[in-house]
Amino acid sequence: MSVCFHRLAAPGQLVLFAMGGTAYLALEIAWRGTTHWTMFLAGGACLCALDALGRLPLPTPLLAGIGAVGVSVLELGTGLACRRLLHVEVWDYSQEWGNLAGLVCPKYTALWFLLCLWVLGMMRFLRGFAAYVAHTKA
Repeated sequence: MSVCFHRLAAPGQLVLFAMGGTAYLALEIAWRGTTHWTMFLAGGACLCALDALGRLPLPTPLLAGIGAVGVSVLELGTGLACRRLLHVEVWDYSQEWGNLAGLVCPKYTALWFLLCLWVLGMMRFLRGFAAYVAHTKA
């Protein structure tokens, strides 16, 4: 258990979490015009999960699909927690086709797929670039 906690508390993971949380808040403000502090936590968790996914030797589109489902599940959990524990309706997709509890829907899962595809591609590119730079300096 302490090894797992140590991995989560590593400085790089905390920076990644903060970047994901900040990006998620900015994305929500740009898309919907509003956000909630819980989205910082959701965004941080999403980026850390995508980082772990991106290290798997699988095709990027498959990883993006897994990531999009993961983001949707996290949004469902966050939305339910906000409703039940904080008594706050952070968003409402009840008018969207195929919605689940008004918290997730196929339309936004598809958009998450596109964003995950881009994020995973960028992460792989940056890891490769960093490895190249490290190799040329050696």
